[in-house]
Amino acid sequence: MTLHLYRVFAKSFKSINEHAVTGSKIEGFNPTAFAVMEVLYYKGPQPIQQIGAKLLLQSGNVTYVIDKLEERGYLQRKPCPSDRRVIFAELTAEGERLMNEMYPKYSERLHLAFSGLSDEEKEQMIILLKKMGLQAEKLSPLPRK
Repeated sequence: MTLHLYRVFAKSFKSINEHAVTGSKIEGFNPTAFAVMEVLYYKGPQPIQQIGAKLLLQSGNVTYVIDKLEERGYLQRKPCPSDRRVIFAELTAEGERLMNEMYPKYSERLHLAFSGLSDEEKEQMIILLKKMGLQAEKLSPLPRK
């Protein structure tokens, strides 16, 4: 039963993510690049290491994606004024403009992907997914952030 639940959960997440990101025809962005842009759009400038942790990505993957987004002019790196070892990533004006344009499409696609559930079912899923995630974090040998 647990393995079946895991497969259904993983497949559902993959389908919803692909529907929302790919289905929105988001300007040549892969899901990882869009996720980085989304974090910066909602959270503002972030230390690059924290972006990877928020998205569960290895630092090499984050660096590669940030390099590509920076080359396209969508974000920039800035040193932390209080700690030279820390580098922040932040959206440029062009990155902000692009997210202002793309995000409503993405949001609508997510809304459609979850439209088969009532508000009550969505609330139940949130509760259950949080419970599942917290339990998994307790069992993880990795340090929590």
